Amino acid sequence: MSHPLFWPGKYYWFPIGNTAAVCYSRDLAPEEPGNILLLGCGDPRNVLYTIYNEPTNGTRRLDFTCCDSEPAVLARNVLLLTLVIDQQSYTNTVWNIFYHLYLDDASHQALLAQCRKLVALADTAQRWRDSPYGRIIRFCSDYSRNELQRHWSLYADMHELPEARKRAIREAFSRVAEFNLSTKGVAGAARSAGPLTHLIQEPSISLFSHYWKTGTTIFDSPAIAQATLINPTFVYSLAGEGGHAYHRTEPLAGFHLAAVAGNSERTVTMMDIVEGAKAEFSDWCTAFISHLASSSSRVPIIRLVVGDAMAVCSYLERHGNLETIRSTTPVAQWKTQPMAFNKEYASEGFPDRFNVIDTSNLVDHIDLLNVLIIALPLLEPPPRPSVLYTESLLFEGLNPTKDFARRLRANLTVMSLLLGVTPIDYVSGFSSRSNTHDLMLHAAVGTDAAQFHQVTTWKTPLTGDPYAYRCGGAALPPVFDHIQLGTFLYDLYHALFEKEDVFYLLGLKEKRRAKALAHSDIIHINRETYVLFLKLVKGRLCISREVWNRVMLRFWDLFEADQTLVMDKVYGQEFVTQLHLHHVVTLPFLSFPPQKLGRFAGWASVPTLVRVILIVPRERLSKLSDIAQDNLTPPLQCDILGPEKINSFASVHAAFGHAYTAGTRESPRVSFEQDPEEWNGTSPLIVSFILAARYLEFQPHHLQRVALSIPNFSGSARVTIAGHGESLCIHSADLTDESSVLLVPERHSPPDQPSSPISSSSSPSVVHGDRTEIGTSGRAVVALDEQCELVTTMTCTVSIENEVVQWKLGEGAQPSIVQISPCTMKLTLCGRVQYVTYPFPVIGSQNRLRPARKSRYIEVVVPVYGPFKPEGMKLNPFPVIDIDRQLALWSMHRVNLRCMPSLVLGTPGSIQRLDAHVGNMMSNREHSLLREGHKGDKGDPMLNLKQSLSIIFCPADRDLEGRPRRLLALLDDATNNFDTLIFVDTFHYDLQYHTIVCSGYVLPTTEEFMSRMRVPFGRLVELGRISHLRLYSGGLKLWKQLLPALAERCRYSWQHTDKCEYRKKGTIPLSEESDEDPLCSCGRGKDVACMNRNEVWRPFAPHVTRIALSPLFAVSYLETVGRQPSAHRCFVCRGNGKPKIMACGRCNKVRYCSKACQKNHWREHKTQCVTSDA
Repeated sequence: MSHPLFWPGKYYWFPIGNTAAVCYSRDLAPEEPGNILLLGCGDPRNVLYTIYNEPTNGTRRLDFTCCDSEPAVLARNVLLLTLVIDQQSYTNTVWNIFYHLYLDDASHQALLAQCRKLVALADTAQRWRDSPYGRIIRFCSDYSRNELQRHWSLYADMHELPEARKRAIREAFSRVAEFNLSTKGVAGAARSAGPLTHLIQEPSISLFSHYWKTGTTIFDSPAIAQATLINPTFVYSLAGEGGHAYHRTEPLAGFHLAAVAGNSERTVTMMDIVEGAKAEFSDWCTAFISHLASSSSRVPIIRLVVGDAMAVCSYLERHGNLETIRSTTPVAQWKTQPMAFNKEYASEGFPDRFNVIDTSNLVDHIDLLNVLIIALPLLEPPPRPSVLYTESLLFEGLNPTKDFARRLRANLTVMSLLLGVTPIDYVSGFSSRSNTHDLMLHAAVGTDAAQFHQVTTWKTPLTGDPYAYRCGGAALPPVFDHIQLGTFLYDLYHALFEKEDVFYLLGLKEKRRAKALAHSDIIHINRETYVLFLKLVKGRLCISREVWNRVMLRFWDLFEADQTLVMDKVYGQEFVTQLHLHHVVTLPFLSFPPQKLGRFAGWASVPTLVRVILIVPRERLSKLSDIAQDNLTPPLQCDILGPEKINSFASVHAAFGHAYTAGTRESPRVSFEQDPEEWNGTSPLIVSFILAARYLEFQPHHLQRVALSIPNFSGSARVTIAGHGESLCIHSADLTDESSVLLVPERHSPPDQPSSPISSSSSPSVVHGDRTEIGTSGRAVVALDEQCELVTTMTCTVSIENEVVQWKLGEGAQPSIVQISPCTMKLTLCGRVQYVTYPFPVIGSQNRLRPARKSRYIEVVVPVYGPFKPEGMKLNPFPVIDIDRQLALWSMHRVNLRCMPSLVLGTPGSIQRLDAHVGNMMSNREHSLLREGHKGDKGDPMLNLKQSLSIIFCPADRDLEGRPRRLLALLDDATNNFDTLIFVDTFHYDLQYHTIVCSGYVLPTTEEFMSRMRVPFGRLVELGRISHLRLYSGGLKLWKQLLPALAERCRYSWQHTDKCEYRKKGTIPLSEESDEDPLCSCGRGKDVACMNRNEVWRPFAPHVTRIALSPLFAVSYLETVGRQPSAHRCFVCRGNGKPKIMACGRCNKVRYCSKACQKNHWREHKTQCVTSDA
């Protein structure tokens, strides 16, 4: 497998999610069906929250495929969903069963009854399909159904266990509780409040202690006394029976607590938090039931598959909707059950490509590169908009804000071109998600911070370009020079495996070296990972075999010349084997058939690949168990030991059981019987790996041994040597020992459908009106810099096929070119037009045209766009793309205002908190520009836009008469005229993105409109108190681009019609010019109840379009975010320091400019002031 094998040591599983719920459809148009793949799905909070966010009048179907390697997670999820379907009491019975460690008798009886019911219904696939749950909840495989049925049976029977086993369970639960109660309080649930974390930190810590003391979220003493029965759904997992649930489990970490914290007029209590979470849970359940009762097209489908994410993705990629859907890939490590979806399931047409893939925080468990390798092949290809979400909570370096950029070990632009997707905030330069609470926590705690929540949205760059898919050449992958590509690929290889070298650690500074040593057991990649990356790149770039061989020749030259990676000699045989196994490249010597020598002497024929199986007696594993006692998780590998050399293999599969020889001596096979007791059994451990058979010819078989060992560069290896003075070998056996070492042919799957190389002269080009009048635009050729690390330029060649243009060019006609969108250039020659599209945003003004008049082609050379560079996505940072008559947002997520709680501004400190939050959308660079005076925002349209948003979001900002600004005009500084009014309505909590949304309405005041509405407009001017937002150079254009995105992102109650001006004109926005309307008319007069309640605003209600504004936050992995001390303002008067700002000496959370302001605020503040070390 492409993830190393670990001896698990202490096993934890997560019955309850530890991050706030998110909506999976936040990047889908309301009409777009959702085929959603959840890898490492965890509990069902995100599924329920996604359904809750669906519009009440919606018609699309959401189809969830939920994958988790822990069957207990899925068993609990089905329990919850079926209890909700049966309409049990959401906030009592269902809540208790799912969230409480201890149950009262009534809840326990309800759990047992439901488990027995599910066990009976899951007896056969057909019986489940015919059940009341079968149309909603579906099992992808019999193995998944059987595993969940087994867990439900365990839950139902636990109360009948012998007293000794029940006592052991109680003692295990008590030990975890004692540990949690003896350590410093945990406030993970508070993180869901985002910027308001500090308001509920103390009650969250208290609630964590209360939960582990009582096992419940109940505060009534008699009710607590009745909850004495251990909840069996927390008892069973892959680790067996006992208290293996994550010891920092918090029942409310998945709920949204910002509104609870921000809208309270008093200090928030534990009870407030629980009541808020229960209310939200009830809303989710009610919405779920509502969808089940609606038309069949809206009934969600929830598919379940038990399996490791890597195995499931590999299976889906290879098998899709085939009739025979069997595989030899095991469902997970430590299992032998092959991944196999039901034939009946396949006949239903299950999705094998998805427009949404969420990977939870798998990045922390298998590495970002592995996540991209397994997930990207399953994304629906362009032009359909699709999205991949990745998350991480852990970080490896000292600065978590820079950790994301380091995870790929290479330049993000180059990797984006190779992979075909890019982080949207990387190219847009902003994010609509706030992570300022994580940034502030890290700034306060420093290197002691254990977690930093990084959420990344990946999309295809071309899906953010309005012209890209109007011409066929746009969808073609780029071309790399084979020398440069081979060099880049080797440098990436070196970066991936340099940590195996002891000299790498010695070269680190002391602090980084200490952290690197602490993480040296956390190895998530091996040579197979890299080979699968090569396979992905090869397929994605459609590289011909001839060119690919030249790429790999350059790679091998560097591989052989570089002597710094000392472990290459050890893993070389595995690397070559994996390259052949995955059809990446086959070295010449493997083309010769292996000889029938030694163990192969009796075989009818010896295949290129064989599987080596080593049987490890159970007693030999005691050394690993000893290491695990030190909370280490040592990586494991297999070795071929010879008198002259050791060769190691990290792609190893393991399971407990017995291996038996089968077949004949001429055609050997192996059958495997897995130990049902697994870790608690007595059977040996069976480990296996794949090897090119010819490597066993290098030394006589009787001189070779096969071993299971710990890599000597891991932390566990150092502990083993230092603590015990023993070797790294766990067990070894002679290769000729047929009772301990088995050799069988390895079935080599056929190569994937070969990619047809697409040359620039033969690439297809679809004619659309005047967009390909000159000829054919070929694939973009990428040029890297001298070090082959960065992209310098991309070149597209336009082959001139129009005879008139050919003649004119030969006569000396000069072509012209201009950039019209982030990725597209408009080439004009002799009045004819050609759109030239690149696979990544470019800087069009720095183009070079190279016409070849005799050869009849034109080369268009442009630099690539990147952060802090001009043009590119800055031409329109807020694209709204019309794809198949559905509008797709690219850089902003959608919001359903109906589902977002309102922000109450009358509570103590609410205005100051809002002001501080909005101020945090600026980076330190932007704050510096603002401190320089108005020069900063005048020269930077995005900064000017952020300044405008700050005014809109600041209720404390008043007009000259001291009244809040609720009606704002966009005033163009160049003309001193305004053509757009924004009506500010209400503020809402954007719970999943930890920020605020302003619900408002936009009114374009064009000359035509003003001629019809002069009288009511005059009254609006007189009574409406219009304030002005002054826009400087480029500011008005940026607002015109932003407004369609703001209108589209909250569009849930109406649809674009056939008469939509966007479709007729073919551009969004309709115009970027002053005194012209950028919006279509489809949304006018929709959702305007708030307008109608205001007498002065009411006449304009039929003419406005609803919008949802958000702060636009700087991207913390691109630039520093967080106010400098000099940028802080006084909590009382909002003034600067006198002479400097000082923090409250007790809590360190509130700042004042002077002792006078602190004294004035003390009466209010003292009830909330808690010492910072509490």
